[in-house]
Amino acid sequence: MIFALIATLAPSLLVLLTLSALLSASETSMTAASRGRLHQLEREGDPAARRINRLLSNQETMIGAILLGNNVINIGASALTTSVLSAAFPGPLGALIATVVMTVLVVVFSEILPKTLAIARADDVARGLSIPTYWTVKLFGPLADGAQWIVRLTLRPFGIKLDAGTDVLAAHEEIRGAVEYHHSEGLVETRDRYMLGGVLDLGEMDVSEVMVHRRSMETVDGGMTPREIVAEILASQHSRVPIYRDDPENVVGVLHAKDLLRAIADADGKIDAVDIEAILREPWFIPETTSLKDQLAAFLKRQNHFALVVDEYGGLQGLVTLEDILEEIVGEIEDEHDVVAAGIKPAEGGGVIVEGRVTIRELNRAMNWYLPDDEAVTVAGLLIHEAQAIPEVGQTYTFHGHRFRVEARKGARVTSLKVEPLPRDDEE
Repeated sequence: MIFALIATLAPSLLVLLTLSALLSASETSMTAASRGRLHQLEREGDPAARRINRLLSNQETMIGAILLGNNVINIGASALTTSVLSAAFPGPLGALIATVVMTVLVVVFSEILPKTLAIARADDVARGLSIPTYWTVKLFGPLADGAQWIVRLTLRPFGIKLDAGTDVLAAHEEIRGAVEYHHSEGLVETRDRYMLGGVLDLGEMDVSEVMVHRRSMETVDGGMTPREIVAEILASQHSRVPIYRDDPENVVGVLHAKDLLRAIADADGKIDAVDIEAILREPWFIPETTSLKDQLAAFLKRQNHFALVVDEYGGLQGLVTLEDILEEIVGEIEDEHDVVAAGIKPAEGGGVIVEGRVTIRELNRAMNWYLPDDEAVTVAGLLIHEAQAIPEVGQTYTFHGHRFRVEARKGARVTSLKVEPLPRDDEE
């Protein structure tokens, strides 16, 4: 009788376990498949890749439907096995045997085995199971959406609000994680890693983080004679220079060296006859909260590579150029000398001497360090933030795995520091 019951149970149980294994393999392969290769296959006309991409466009519903279907099958198989074995072995013994048998069968043959195969051949398994997965989502998708709605409703009183249209993992974070992983494996060079990371960071950074501060701006007094202004422009390293009246923060225009040269040529070389105000370009003011991504788009749209940054009160804070934004992607261009980067030079005994105005991002890129830039933009700003005071010359601070020593200070500004990484013993 026992063997007859088991023989009756076996075909149904085999079918249910097979379906469970297929759903487990489908879930793993769909999430592990290469998105880039699938998009390429879809462009080549592969229908399976097209189905997978359509399913992955709503990944939350897809995974919910697969998990729901898988649980229904596993619970059904367990209930069927328990009922049959309880008839063969009366009392708690039948339920105990059913629990042990189903645990082994489900874990080994419906979870570990199919998921191992799916990880090893993710793209092929996903394409092979695209049709049953599609119909599973069609069948259980509405139920999965209902379950997710109940979950959101349950979590809302606890202050946890989940947007139904928001992916668990944002696309740019997925790309960042892939870049970091391949860099750790040696497949992506450090320079390429910084470039890709710089592109992803453009939307998260404001122009205030890359601008030239007003203290470091080169400006020219518009009240000087044309000859004096020409001398100032020739002494400058820049082709565009802000012109101010009375107050350095009262910028009335931007003088382009090419416009000045053309005006001198039109005046037959008579510099004193040049009307400086007539060739000034209108200044372009932007708020300091503008993201680098938006400002890059604005530069391209207006075909203007120079903007002045102001705060919420209209006070001049600095200037930003197209080159400043591009340098966040490609980094500083090193010259033929042994200088690591502008404002950074090697120090005796290890470490580097850094000018206080150097940004933390520039130092991290130059030295491959990971100093945080959430609370400060410049190295001096990071030191002041951590010290909670204006340090004196010679003072030394240790934080974030590095030692900072103040080398020079001008007024309330820290102008030079020595930064060196701590030995592991000191860091611990």
